[in-house]
Amino acid sequence: MVESCFFANLARANQRMFEINHPVSEKITIPETYYSYSEYVALVEFLLSEGKVTGNQQSESLVEYTRLNMHRLHRWEKTWQPNPALAGRFRAINQPLTWVVISEGWCGDAAQQIPVFERLAGLSQSIRTLYVLRDDNPAFMDLFLTNGARAIPIVICLNTANEVLWKWGPRPQEAIELLSRMKSEGLDDAQRKKELHAWYAKNKHQALEKELYQLISAQGS
Repeated sequence: MVESCFFANLARANQRMFEINHPVSEKITIPETYYSYSEYVALVEFLLSEGKVTGNQQSESLVEYTRLNMHRLHRWEKTWQPNPALAGRFRAINQPLTWVVISEGWCGDAAQQIPVFERLAGLSQSIRTLYVLRDDNPAFMDLFLTNGARAIPIVICLNTANEVLWKWGPRPQEAIELLSRMKSEGLDDAQRKKELHAWYAKNKHQALEKELYQLISAQGS
Protein backbone atom coordinates (compact mmCIF):
# COMPACT_ATOMS: atom_id res chain seq x y z
CA MET A 1 0.00 0.00 0.00
CA VAL A 2 2.84 2.41 0.84
CA GLU A 3 4.51 1.92 -2.54
CA SER A 4 1.20 2.15 -4.43
CA CYS A 5 0.57 5.54 -2.79
CA PHE A 6 4.12 6.58 -3.62
CA PHE A 7 3.66 5.91 -7.33
CA ALA A 8 0.37 7.86 -7.45
CA ASN A 9 0.58 11.11 -9.42
CA LEU A 10 4.03 10.28 -10.81
CA ALA A 11 2.91 11.38 -14.25
CA ARG A 12 2.44 14.91 -12.92
CA ALA A 13 5.82 14.85 -11.20
CA ASN A 14 7.40 13.50 -14.38
CA GLN A 15 6.04 16.45 -16.36
CA ARG A 16 7.76 18.88 -14.01
CA MET A 17 11.05 16.97 -14.19
CA PHE A 18 11.40 17.62 -17.89
CA GLU A 19 10.20 21.20 -17.67
CA ILE A 20 12.56 22.26 -14.88
CA ASN A 21 15.25 19.60 -14.56
CA HIS A 22 16.01 18.61 -18.14
CA PRO A 23 19.76 17.85 -18.42
CA VAL A 24 21.62 20.93 -19.57
CA SER A 25 24.79 19.03 -20.48
CA GLU A 26 27.30 21.83 -19.98
CA LYS A 27 30.55 21.24 -18.14
CA ILE A 28 31.03 23.38 -15.05
CA THR A 29 33.79 24.18 -12.58
CA ILE A 30 33.02 23.39 -8.95
CA PRO A 31 33.82 26.31 -6.60
CA GLU A 32 37.15 26.00 -4.82
CA THR A 33 35.57 26.26 -1.37
CA TYR A 34 33.05 23.57 -0.58
CA TYR A 35 32.04 21.51 2.44
CA SER A 36 30.89 18.04 3.29
CA TYR A 37 27.46 17.88 4.91
CA SER A 38 28.95 17.54 8.38
CA GLU A 39 31.34 20.43 7.71
CA TYR A 40 28.48 22.58 6.44
CA VAL A 41 26.38 21.89 9.53
CA ALA A 42 29.38 22.50 11.79
CA LEU A 43 30.08 25.83 10.08
CA VAL A 44 26.49 27.02 10.53
CA GLU A 45 26.49 25.99 14.19
CA PHE A 46 29.88 27.59 14.85
CA LEU A 47 28.73 30.88 13.37
CA LEU A 48 25.55 30.69 15.45
CA SER A 49 27.66 30.28 18.59
CA GLU A 50 29.25 33.63 17.73
CA GLY A 51 25.92 35.29 16.93
CA LYS A 52 26.53 35.17 13.19
CA VAL A 53 25.10 33.48 10.10
CA THR A 54 26.36 32.42 6.69
CA GLY A 55 25.96 34.87 3.84
CA ASN A 56 26.49 38.56 3.21
CA GLN A 57 23.86 39.90 5.61
CA GLN A 58 24.03 39.77 9.39
CA SER A 59 21.12 40.53 11.70
CA GLU A 60 19.54 39.32 14.91
CA SER A 61 16.49 38.09 13.02
CA LEU A 62 18.65 36.02 10.66
CA VAL A 63 20.46 34.50 13.64
CA GLU A 64 17.16 33.48 15.23
CA TYR A 65 15.83 32.14 11.96
CA THR A 66 19.02 30.12 11.40
CA ARG A 67 18.75 28.71 14.91
CA LEU A 68 15.19 27.57 14.13
CA ASN A 69 16.40 26.09 10.85
CA MET A 70 18.98 23.97 12.64
CA HIS A 71 16.24 22.53 14.81
CA ARG A 72 14.32 21.67 11.65
CA LEU A 73 17.38 20.14 10.02
CA HIS A 74 18.25 17.96 13.00
CA ARG A 75 14.62 16.87 13.39
CA TRP A 76 14.58 15.51 9.84
CA GLU A 77 17.96 13.87 10.38
CA LYS A 78 16.43 11.92 13.26
CA THR A 79 12.98 11.16 11.88
CA TRP A 80 12.94 10.91 8.09
CA GLN A 81 13.23 7.58 6.32
CA PRO A 82 12.93 7.13 2.54
CA ASN A 83 10.20 5.20 0.83
CA PRO A 84 11.47 1.65 0.13
CA ALA A 85 10.99 2.08 -3.62
CA LEU A 86 13.07 5.24 -3.66
CA ALA A 87 15.71 3.75 -1.38
CA GLY A 88 16.03 0.81 -3.76
CA ARG A 89 16.62 3.13 -6.69
CA PHE A 90 19.44 4.87 -4.88
CA ARG A 91 21.09 1.67 -3.73
CA ALA A 92 21.18 0.53 -7.35
CA ILE A 93 23.12 3.59 -8.58
CA ASN A 94 26.60 2.55 -9.70
CA GLN A 95 27.59 5.56 -11.82
CA PRO A 96 29.98 7.90 -9.95
CA LEU A 97 28.13 11.14 -9.31
CA THR A 98 28.71 14.40 -7.49
CA TRP A 99 25.83 16.40 -6.06
CA VAL A 100 26.69 20.05 -5.56
CA VAL A 101 24.21 21.62 -3.15
CA ILE A 102 23.89 25.41 -3.09
CA SER A 103 22.63 26.49 0.31
CA GLU A 104 22.78 28.96 3.21
CA GLY A 105 22.16 28.37 6.89
CA TRP A 106 19.37 30.97 7.05
CA CYS A 107 17.39 29.35 4.21
CA GLY A 108 14.28 27.64 5.54
CA ASP A 109 13.71 25.55 2.40
CA ALA A 110 17.28 24.27 2.61
CA ALA A 111 16.96 23.28 6.26
CA GLN A 112 13.82 21.33 5.44
CA GLN A 113 15.24 19.48 2.45
CA ILE A 114 19.00 18.98 2.51
CA PRO A 115 18.84 16.25 5.20
CA VAL A 116 16.70 14.28 2.74
CA PHE A 117 19.22 14.65 -0.08
CA GLU A 118 22.07 13.73 2.24
CA ARG A 119 20.28 10.62 3.53
CA LEU A 120 19.51 9.45 -0.01
CA ALA A 121 23.04 10.10 -1.26
CA GLY A 122 24.33 8.03 1.63
CA LEU A 123 22.43 5.00 0.33
CA SER A 124 24.77 4.81 -2.68
CA GLN A 125 28.52 4.41 -2.54
CA SER A 126 28.67 6.21 -5.90
CA ILE A 127 27.34 9.61 -4.81
CA ARG A 128 29.36 12.29 -3.04
CA THR A 129 27.81 15.55 -1.87
CA LEU A 130 29.50 18.95 -1.81
CA TYR A 131 27.90 21.99 -0.17
CA VAL A 132 28.66 25.51 -1.39
CA LEU A 133 27.40 28.80 -0.01
CA ARG A 134 25.29 30.91 -2.33
CA ASP A 135 26.56 34.32 -1.29
CA ASP A 136 30.21 33.26 -1.46
CA ASN A 137 29.79 32.01 -5.02
CA PRO A 138 27.57 34.46 -6.96
CA ALA A 139 28.93 33.53 -10.40
CA PHE A 140 28.30 29.85 -9.76
CA MET A 141 24.85 30.57 -8.37
CA ASP A 142 23.99 32.60 -11.44
CA LEU A 143 24.41 29.50 -13.60
CA PHE A 144 21.37 28.01 -11.88
CA LEU A 145 18.85 30.78 -11.43
CA THR A 146 15.15 30.07 -10.97
CA ASN A 147 13.05 32.52 -12.97
CA GLY A 148 15.94 34.95 -12.74
CA ALA A 149 16.26 34.67 -8.94
CA ARG A 150 18.98 33.17 -6.76
CA ALA A 151 16.56 30.76 -5.12
CA ILE A 152 17.99 27.96 -2.95
CA PRO A 153 18.53 25.15 -2.26
CA ILE A 154 19.66 23.99 -5.67
CA VAL A 155 21.04 20.49 -6.19
CA ILE A 156 23.20 19.93 -9.29
CA CYS A 157 24.08 16.39 -10.33
CA LEU A 158 27.42 16.01 -12.13
CA ASN A 159 29.16 13.09 -13.79
CA THR A 160 32.91 12.45 -13.54
CA ALA A 161 33.55 15.01 -16.30
CA ASN A 162 31.67 17.65 -14.27
CA GLU A 163 28.91 17.73 -16.87
CA VAL A 164 25.48 18.64 -15.54
CA LEU A 165 23.10 15.69 -15.72
CA TRP A 166 20.23 17.42 -13.94
CA LYS A 167 19.42 20.09 -11.42
CA TRP A 168 16.65 20.33 -8.87
CA GLY A 169 15.31 23.12 -6.71
CA PRO A 170 14.42 25.13 -4.86
CA ARG A 171 11.31 23.23 -3.69
CA PRO A 172 8.81 20.61 -4.91
CA GLN A 173 6.13 21.59 -7.39
CA GLU A 174 3.41 21.19 -4.76
CA ALA A 175 5.14 23.78 -2.60
CA ILE A 176 5.61 26.10 -5.58
CA GLU A 177 1.90 25.91 -6.31
CA LEU A 178 1.07 26.51 -2.65
CA LEU A 179 3.18 29.67 -2.55
CA SER A 180 1.69 30.91 -5.80
CA ARG A 181 -1.81 30.38 -4.47
CA MET A 182 -1.03 32.18 -1.21
CA LYS A 183 0.44 35.15 -3.10
CA SER A 184 -2.68 35.38 -5.25
CA GLU A 185 -4.77 35.36 -2.07
CA GLY A 186 -2.80 38.29 -0.68
CA LEU A 187 -1.09 36.55 2.25
CA ASP A 188 1.93 38.45 3.53
CA ASP A 189 5.45 37.03 3.71
CA ALA A 190 5.18 35.90 7.35
CA GLN A 191 1.92 34.08 6.68
CA ARG A 192 3.33 32.39 3.59
CA LYS A 193 6.40 31.18 5.47
CA LYS A 194 4.24 29.81 8.28
CA GLU A 195 2.00 27.91 5.87
CA LEU A 196 4.95 26.64 3.82
CA HIS A 197 6.71 25.14 6.82
CA ALA A 198 3.43 23.64 8.00
CA TRP A 199 3.19 22.03 4.57
CA TYR A 200 6.67 20.55 4.92
CA ALA A 201 5.73 19.06 8.28
CA LYS A 202 2.48 17.59 6.97
CA ASN A 203 3.81 16.35 3.62
CA LYS A 204 6.83 14.64 5.22
CA HIS A 205 8.75 14.96 1.93
CA GLN A 206 6.43 12.71 -0.05
CA ALA A 207 6.30 15.28 -2.87
CA LEU A 208 10.10 15.51 -2.94
CA GLU A 209 10.40 11.72 -2.98
CA LYS A 210 8.15 11.46 -6.03
CA GLU A 211 10.17 14.03 -7.95
CA LEU A 212 13.49 12.43 -7.05
CA TYR A 213 12.20 9.00 -8.03
CA GLN A 214 11.47 10.37 -11.48
CA LEU A 215 14.87 12.05 -11.76
CA ILE A 216 16.77 8.91 -10.80
CA SER A 217 14.60 6.70 -12.97
CA ALA A 218 15.16 8.95 -15.98
CA GLN A 219 18.90 9.11 -15.31
CA GLY A 220 19.33 5.35 -14.96
CA SER A 221 22.22 3.84 -13.02
